Amino acid sequence: MGRGEEDGGERDPGRVTGEKGAQVMEMLGKHFNCPKYTLLEARDKLRLWREENERRSLEVVDMWDSYLQSNIHKLGDERLLVWEQVCIAALDCNRMDVVDICLVSLATEFPSSMRVRKLQAMKMEALEKYDEALELLDQIIKRDETNAAPRKRRVAILKAKGRIAEAIKELNEYLKKFMSDQEAWQELCELYLLEQDYAKAAFCMEELILHNPHNHLVHQRYADIKYTQGGLENMEVARAHYCLALKLNQNNMRALYGLLLAATNVSSMTKSLSAPKKKECNKLIAWASKQIRNRYEEVSGRSPECELEALNGMLGALQIAGPQSSSP
Repeated sequence: MGRGEEDGGERDPGRVTGEKGAQVMEMLGKHFNCPKYTLLEARDKLRLWREENERRSLEVVDMWDSYLQSNIHKLGDERLLVWEQVCIAALDCNRMDVVDICLVSLATEFPSSMRVRKLQAMKMEALEKYDEALELLDQIIKRDETNAAPRKRRVAILKAKGRIAEAIKELNEYLKKFMSDQEAWQELCELYLLEQDYAKAAFCMEELILHNPHNHLVHQRYADIKYTQGGLENMEVARAHYCLALKLNQNNMRALYGLLLAATNVSSMTKSLSAPKKKECNKLIAWASKQIRNRYEEVSGRSPECELEALNGMLGALQIAGPQSSSP
């Protein structure tokens, strides 16, 4: 079985469970028409999706129902990869009947495989049998402590059960062994935010900035957290990183609003602010407000005039002063 392990930092947003989820997937299936392929074309298409790490869950399950299930034996050893791929797609679509077929087939071929056991744990998780899923994942981790995927699935399950403190502890232990996992740092940041521990969330974002300094969203997220913490020092840090986010991507509207608000707060927070810093803040305020107005005016043909008036009113309420044309 050559397919790579699925990352399990958190439950996949595309996966649906329960009766309501089954109804949604059934409704989507009625409107989804899978193109007709020959068996070889279907095999090549599935192979391409595996190589490019595309889920395409609805299409995969539809292929299985249409012709793969009855012809799976014709694929030779590649049928093992197809069973695994179809099993994961069926979990996404809440097709437990297909999941059971694939798991039985894989367990028959590999009764002691850790990858099969991981799929069984994912099934238990989809059925919301979290305790059984945790037991299976613990067995996998005990057999291979270097396997990252089951550790991340443990965090996802603890989070789903609302045990945030335990999820944080588990993820911290994971990051001691896998320190370069950017998704894990991002997830740990989100968990700290759920606990309103902004200082530790900011630390996680600092790690992400070290890993990926050219990602404007990382700088924007870090600035959001520092802005939430409040205080003059944090506001100045937020202002600086909103500027970095805009330098990397001038179309980041959230960073524009953040820069406007952070600079306004810094400007009005203390009377002892030096004249050069006060002037710099006023320039940033004027530039950011002008950029925001320009963006709204660009789409004013598709937006009602009241939106532009509301924007002008909001900016006026901030009591913005200073030059009206500058760049940061």
